Amino acid sequence: MAIDTGRIMKVGLELAGWKKIPADSAVHVKGDNIEKVLIAVDVGTAELLLAKSLGCDAVIAHHPIGVAKINFFKVFGRHVDYMVEQGVPRAVAKKAVEKLAERVETRSHADIYDDVVGAARIMNIPLVNIHQPCDEYMRQVILSKIKAGKTERVYDIVRSVGDIPEFRRAATTVRVCYGSEKSRAGHWVLVIAAGTNGGHSIAKTYFEHGVDTVIYLHVDPSDLAKMKEEKLKGNLVVLGHLAGDSVGLNGLADKLEDLGVETVRMGLLSGK
Repeated sequence: MAIDTGRIMKVGLELAGWKKIPADSAVHVKGDNIEKVLIAVDVGTAELLLAKSLGCDAVIAHHPIGVAKINFFKVFGRHVDYMVEQGVPRAVAKKAVEKLAERVETRSHADIYDDVVGAARIMNIPLVNIHQPCDEYMRQVILSKIKAGKTERVYDIVRSVGDIPEFRRAATTVRVCYGSEKSRAGHWVLVIAAGTNGGHSIAKTYFEHGVDTVIYLHVDPSDLAKMKEEKLKGNLVVLGHLAGDSVGLNGLADKLEDLGVETVRMGLLSGK
């Protein structure tokens, strides 16, 4: 069955249970009569050329490109929603997120953001990137897995996530990078599908407002160093970037294949 780029985006949104396209996702080059797609976490000109050589009709990227990369910081507001749900005062949550958003927005001015999209236009290959919706699907999968298992100790959470096929096959491991896996998990929160990890400022805010264990997909070493310097009280679990993104993109690819679209999954860890 042939579909168009609009339908591809709709499948991504349906995966998350959403109707509105978030700022970090977009149809960059429209196209129709799509029967075969290349799907990858990161897409550059090389991936576009590979897709052409493999006879693909379109390319789906996960991470933001083009205008979606410039607008990436606009989805960080979900961090505020998460923190408020966990008892953090909204004003405090917004202040913590502002630091993250300002850093990313400022950095975006240095980006040569339209090179990949420009190449796709020249090559006449449809190009879509779907970021937060796939991450939301991934969050739902991980959350369900954690809740289905024990959550008494931090290592219970580590084991539950590590049992998901993509994480089990990853070269990285689900690990406690701050605190102790033997600690009580206590009040825990899964912080995924808010654009990127919350870094030091958001983890610190959680710890200061009754959350014992924060779960990120990944964390920057400088943020981890700040946590150690300040000797914050709490546990930080990191799951693994590629494994997590593979969960989301495999979910998208499976839905597309259900529609009869052939998928080439480049660099993804198997979910089977």
